[in-house]
Amino acid sequence: MKSLIFIIRSIAYGLALALLWLLLFQQNGVTQLNQWLQPQNQEQSAISYAKAVRAAAPAVVNVYTVTTQQDPRSYQRRIIQNQSLGSGVIMRADGYILTNYHVVNGADQIVVALQDGRQLEAVLIGQDRLTDLAVLYVKADNLPVIPQLPDIEPQVGDLVLAIGNPLNLGQSITQGIISATGRAGLSTNTYTDFMQMDAAINAGNSGGALVNSNGILVGINTAAFQRQRNLEVQGIFFAVPYKLAFTVMEKLISHGRVVRGYLGLSGEPVINSSGERQFSTAQKFYGMKITDVENLGPAAVSGLLADDIMLEIQGVMLTSVNQALDIVAESVPDTDVQIVIERRGQRMVIPTRIGTRLDTE
Repeated sequence: MKSLIFIIRSIAYGLALALLWLLLFQQNGVTQLNQWLQPQNQEQSAISYAKAVRAAAPAVVNVYTVTTQQDPRSYQRRIIQNQSLGSGVIMRADGYILTNYHVVNGADQIVVALQDGRQLEAVLIGQDRLTDLAVLYVKADNLPVIPQLPDIEPQVGDLVLAIGNPLNLGQSITQGIISATGRAGLSTNTYTDFMQMDAAINAGNSGGALVNSNGILVGINTAAFQRQRNLEVQGIFFAVPYKLAFTVMEKLISHGRVVRGYLGLSGEPVINSSGERQFSTAQKFYGMKITDVENLGPAAVSGLLADDIMLEIQGVMLTSVNQALDIVAESVPDTDVQIVIERRGQRMVIPTRIGTRLDTE
């Protein structure tokens, strides 16, 4: 009997020690065992963005346009055709494609070539010169749609891939990072308002997709920085931020154009009630000093004057001149807003009716 108890106890101790050893080996030894079993000359897996490209590339199309015009060098009525190319991005499964304004402006015929070999006639739905965007429509089934994330917030330093058709060589991918981010408001009208990146784009890339390393759309490729006086410029390219591009697309689909609010004034940032100009973002913004008021414009009609300092628009405290311009641009024309100003040290509320900006297409 004592021998049986001794044997059972020994077995129990042995099992407990074996279990303890296995637990320790799982935590600390599996990795070492794998390293022992693997060949010493095996290389690490290469970094690849193939998954992102597979997700996004099918939704990037080639855009071919034909423009017909009379030859200005001919005395006879000779008609010539100009052909150009660009890229586009399928944004919705029902056939809506985003591209650049400068790619399709003035075109008499637009053809979209999908990566699956289909070639489709496209209809221009609307275009917006200030953001260099245009919306096309094609009638087709089983369209691939670019991955999108409504709340995406690209950051400086994010890796990005530019997808397009440079020089009609076929779909190509270039890689870089976001160098700077601009605003995403409807008052956009300069390169500084766009997203800057160093993923190379060339003729034919315009209108193509800028995606992150997950293949999610972050912008629409637009332009390269133009050479300035024999100065070689490298690595400076621009894209329209996704949120702005989506907003413009929805407006073009709904109305055929982008309707912007308008006040008819210009201004500069100041740091105090005396109107001292802000020269650095390190200085605290106080308000926007009105420097010029257009005759008979909405601002002039409401009673706003040069040297007034705008502090709030419709209850929103101003933090920059760009923000003020965006609030006005995104306001519905013919609606009234309350503008808080400071005039010679006295705060006033000026009811102002938003006008319509007319210099857009």
